[in-house]
Amino acid sequence: MALTMREVCGLTTEEIARAFLTTAPTVAQRIVRAKRKIRDARIPYRIPSREDLPGRLDSVLRVVYLVFTEGYAASSGPSLTRADLSGEAIRLGRVLMALLPEPEVAGLLALMLLHESRRAARTSPAGELVLLDDQERSLWNRDQITEVLALVERALSSRRFGPYTLQAAIAAVHAEAPRAAATNWDRIVGFYEVLARVDPSPVVELNLAVAVAMRDGAAAGLSLIDALLARDLRNYHLAHAARADLCRRLGRTAEARAAYERALVLTRQETGRRFLHRRLAELPD
Repeated sequence: MALTMREVCGLTTEEIARAFLTTAPTVAQRIVRAKRKIRDARIPYRIPSREDLPGRLDSVLRVVYLVFTEGYAASSGPSLTRADLSGEAIRLGRVLMALLPEPEVAGLLALMLLHESRRAARTSPAGELVLLDDQERSLWNRDQITEVLALVERALSSRRFGPYTLQAAIAAVHAEAPRAAATNWDRIVGFYEVLARVDPSPVVELNLAVAVAMRDGAAAGLSLIDALLARDLRNYHLAHAARADLCRRLGRTAEARAAYERALVLTRQETGRRFLHRRLAELPD
């Protein structure tokens, strides 16, 4: 996957490393080993047969998803998004649907389109980050959302779905809420709990912790995030940003300030950095 993302999709080693929550030297070594294996084993380049496709699908879906993620929320640079990458990932998702219309392909395509439907609301006219709860929902592409909800329903009803369909279902709950306060957090927590069993990862656990905080209160989510920071995510800026927000809501100002400052150290994306600076400035002395 690392070799594909570097040589086919054109992502930098640093961008790939952030997608895998690892370091650039580690990814560089993986790419070197992959090239060496291809060379030493004399693996030919050839278009796979249709019979080969199912066995390759999981890796292809993962690559497309990670490319979309870098386009939807750039890991560095002046712009929050990279429309060229997210647009190409969606195009590839549609190609995959034509080649192999499996439930998880539909789930991934639905997930990407649901996120893309909110693009116009994700930044202010000045280019500043707008969080989901604060977005002007009239700017969301409702025609696209309506089209995609049918995809999600079809994938879920197949009973052969996986992590992408579950994430699309979570995005659909957000899309169906007419306002942030009407979001069904109980359903979102339920979907994340299933996702944590189907495709366990520290990032899924972080998202579950945030959903728990929205449903059960900041203190409940904070204890889960603290456990993750101690175990897996000490160098992941979004974990520190989430902790900062929950501490802010609980009135634990000194801890919020420290967490925002740590998130700033770990963040290379300029729009995100400006957002964190604003949050810091809003904290009481």
